[in-house]
Amino acid sequence: MGIGIPIGVALWPEPGAANDVTDVIDQVTAARAAGVRSVWFGQRFDLDSLVLAGVVAQAVDGIGVGTSVVPINPRHPVVVAAQAQTVQAASRGRFRLGLGLGAAAIEETVYGVREPKPIRRLREYLTALRQLIEEGGADIDGERLRARPTSPTTVHGGQHVPLLVAALSPQALRVTGELADGVLPFLTGPRTLASHIVPSLERARPARARPPQVVAGVVALVTDRAAELREQAVAALGFYEGIPSYRAALDRENVAHAADLALIGSEEQVAAGLRAYAESGATELWISRSGLGDAAERDRTVALLGELTA
Repeated sequence: MGIGIPIGVALWPEPGAANDVTDVIDQVTAARAAGVRSVWFGQRFDLDSLVLAGVVAQAVDGIGVGTSVVPINPRHPVVVAAQAQTVQAASRGRFRLGLGLGAAAIEETVYGVREPKPIRRLREYLTALRQLIEEGGADIDGERLRARPTSPTTVHGGQHVPLLVAALSPQALRVTGELADGVLPFLTGPRTLASHIVPSLERARPARARPPQVVAGVVALVTDRAAELREQAVAALGFYEGIPSYRAALDRENVAHAADLALIGSEEQVAAGLRAYAESGATELWISRSGLGDAAERDRTVALLGELTA
């Protein structure tokens, strides 16, 4: 029944948890027991995804941890490099750092940050992170950021940190292919993956570089209430439709709503949908419920993912 590539799951505290961190650790423990290979933590305004990844890595052995994703604004790369290396040391090599440009509307409203040249900043940010993590320092005096730490930045036990970017636009994919280890596309269907994401990365990849990791994020839920939950998904995922890069990806897939890409249905239906991503070039999958469904449906979904994972 497997699909030949690893499958992970995005986790966040369940509503009403007595302790959010303890609740996530319990979920990760159950996911690992079911056979899920990795867990991914998004960044909101409550729990910090990097701190949570480090805590989980120490509490639950044998499962990969990653962020999906940490917005590069307003965190400076010197700060993120220190955090990422600390998590990598805590996980003993099981951590991957997922980064994203973030939504301009949120960053301006919440943080007062307006980035006029996001692609230039992404290039300088990734360059700085590489130097800080791999060389123990940086000397970046760029157009969009400066990074010149006055003491070594190496964290022993956490030096190599794979960098993944939630890149969708041609420009972001070009920078990602040149400077990162892979991509974390979310809400991009199999057609977009095969015709846009993977070819763009391959064209930008330096000679003799390792093949990029293509870790595709998919909304999926095993349920007997498909029609009801699909209606909820339209509202839950509608935010993405107003972000230009996501809108372009949805248009490439020829769908009107982000919810049209959600895999909601029986075990057989969800499994078939996930196989389509593997056949389209994904090297790995991470699955999000996006707040949909109840505990029983979540358990059914995790059980299926454990059966399908490589």
